Amino acid sequence: MRKIAVLYGGSSQHYRSLHEPKYHRYFEKVIYLPDLEKTSLDEFDALLVPSQLHMGLIMKNKEKIKAFADNGGIVVAFGPQPKEWIPGQNWELRPTNFWWWLEKDAKSGLVLKNPEYDLFKNYITLEDATWHQHGVYWPPEGADILVSTEDDGAVLYVDKVSSKGTWIVTTLDPDFHFGSYFMPATERFLDGFLPWLAEGKV
Repeated sequence: MRKIAVLYGGSSQHYRSLHEPKYHRYFEKVIYLPDLEKTSLDEFDALLVPSQLHMGLIMKNKEKIKAFADNGGIVVAFGPQPKEWIPGQNWELRPTNFWWWLEKDAKSGLVLKNPEYDLFKNYITLEDATWHQHGVYWPPEGADILVSTEDDGAVLYVDKVSSKGTWIVTTLDPDFHFGSYFMPATERFLDGFLPWLAEGKV
């Protein structure tokens, strides 16, 4: 099983998500974000960066996170990232429709682009990755887009071209919603995503 470190900013929703026993068992270490600068990442295989962390501290440590990936590590970024710290990051903010599912003939607007990818073949479904969208990424050429909008903006992609490691980037924020006790799909997402990150074919 891969050794996963996860960042923690101190918010209640992240505390719940990261300390839920069925998820906490996948984390080798929970790193308090203000301590990241002085914490070695050498022993870990993957670093999970939750949504809605303090962007000033993320930017302060962006070179450290990039170096981790450049050394072959896996970096996972959840949620919208308005500051540029991800290689080739090309973020487009879009209005969020929180209630699309209440509309007549409701459509999420999401498309599963690579159903044969191990995450979707063996761990989760598109429905498990569907709640709402905060925007899209336009990832580097050669990145593998797994979930997109109908106009091909990336909602979840895997980038193995920007470094020697792997960047798994998504606009989805399951940690926030599970930790806030709403959005059932986010629990299903984490139920599949974390085992995949720990043991799947990333």
